[in-house]
Amino acid sequence: MRVAVVQHDIVWEDAQATCARLEPWIAAAAGAGARLIVLAEMFATGFSMHAERIAEPPGGPTTQFLCEQAAEHDVWLAGSLAEQPPEADRPFNTLTVAGPAGELERYRKRHPFTYAGEHEHFAAGDDLVTVTIEGLRCSLFVCYDLRFADGFWAVADRTDCYLVPANWPETRRGHWTALLEARAIENQAYVVGCNRVGSGGALDYTGDSRIIDPSGSVLAAASGGESLLLAEIDPRVVAQTRERLPFMRDRRG
Repeated sequence: MRVAVVQHDIVWEDAQATCARLEPWIAAAAGAGARLIVLAEMFATGFSMHAERIAEPPGGPTTQFLCEQAAEHDVWLAGSLAEQPPEADRPFNTLTVAGPAGELERYRKRHPFTYAGEHEHFAAGDDLVTVTIEGLRCSLFVCYDLRFADGFWAVADRTDCYLVPANWPETRRGHWTALLEARAIENQAYVVGCNRVGSGGALDYTGDSRIIDPSGSVLAAASGGESLLLAEIDPRVVAQTRERLPFMRDRRG
């Protein structure tokens, strides 16, 4: 499968404007043969703690944008957004995956970023989620989740590829790239990390998006500006890597 990462800027707290800017990028990725296209964390609004301004109900305008673009271009499209279910007292930072035939999968970020006060404005999810996309088993995580290896380990046996959209700031960019590579190496799986660029909420972002193979080799990377990354991902490579180097059999606990 060809996978694309759209490393993009975000119009702060303006979902409609950001979605309009993303349309040509999505079209370009689909035109380049991508079957799965990954956008950033809170891709339409930026990592804002003003939940009352940006949160949408399930099936709201930003989710509809993902669904419509997936159907129009016959692709799978993934990006996180602030989603407020009616039964919850706070919204969730929800990684939403939309498919070309109306498929819709959700993962709620399990680790709110307390350093930025995310836990005060957004609820934590409970469930680990793996979605099979055209034969590729994709486990879903969001940004700060990357620091907690246990979640990645827990689903490794059912994972070919980890998707990690983020708003990871420039000040800790070295942590971002190191952790992406670590999660690939220790789990012998692909990792697709999509980080935003530009500025928002008084922070700067340099992207440093990556597509990494099960041996930890970087297949595609970009930093600094808006970019389109493309790479081929093959679940057979995951199986072959784990068979050739059966490290996962030695895990305890």
